[in-house]
Amino acid sequence: MSKLHIRENGARRDGRLPVVLLHGWSCHGGFFERGMQDLQDETLLLAPDLPGHGKTGADVELTIEAAADALAALLEARGLEQVVLVGWSMGAHVAFSLIERHGTSRLAVLVVEDMTPKVLNDDDWSLGTKNGNNAIINLQLINTIETQWPLLAEAISRGILAEGLEPDPALLAFNRQEMLAAEPPLIAPMWTSLTAQDFRPLMSQIDIPVHLAHGARSPLYGRNVAEWQAERLADATIHDFPCSGHAPHMEEPAAFTDLLRSLSAVG
Repeated sequence: MSKLHIRENGARRDGRLPVVLLHGWSCHGGFFERGMQDLQDETLLLAPDLPGHGKTGADVELTIEAAADALAALLEARGLEQVVLVGWSMGAHVAFSLIERHGTSRLAVLVVEDMTPKVLNDDDWSLGTKNGNNAIINLQLINTIETQWPLLAEAISRGILAEGLEPDPALLAFNRQEMLAAEPPLIAPMWTSLTAQDFRPLMSQIDIPVHLAHGARSPLYGRNVAEWQAERLADATIHDFPCSGHAPHMEEPAAFTDLLRSLSAVG
């Protein structure tokens, strides 16, 4: 039985695949609420709170690998197969880890929302975060998470949204409120685990279709990140969201919901 707290909408329906939504770092499953409401009459939607986040908290070990194992347990316990798995930011790394550790037998398709296979930049990798975060800078960032979270949360709440556009006030207020509620002693280890991951070798091994949702105004990743992955994946499609930053499902919810609607339709 999975120890993850689950947010659930809808029900299984003939002709529709179930959708599982994995949130980003310092967020929780409720960040997918709009899409879950829009699709609740069409299919089953599950949005777990990943370890260190939301109501799951410390009930699961605070690593990407433990999150993947808990997700595998959830899929098995619920008897879910042919799943449309959506990984936003950190959630994409949990999805990658699930595939690496448990395979794709329960999955139909993967959606990677504005994420790189390796967050930290180094001498041989420049497709991590645009701000140039590397192993040395990251140590300072982890200390900031632990000691100055309110200031950092304020910056991140705006910093994930589209560059060059005025943010939606309600969306910005939601981000700020929910991120400020995150607990630094729990999210700091998850950031440490997230930034230790390198899924570049996995790309060529993924044997299901992958849809790369790229925010064209993302402050974190350029389109070249999606292109790099697409070139190495067996079956990849890039979807550009022209008015989105790092969170297309929140910034262009109708378009993102349409993507999930099309992917969850059988045949």
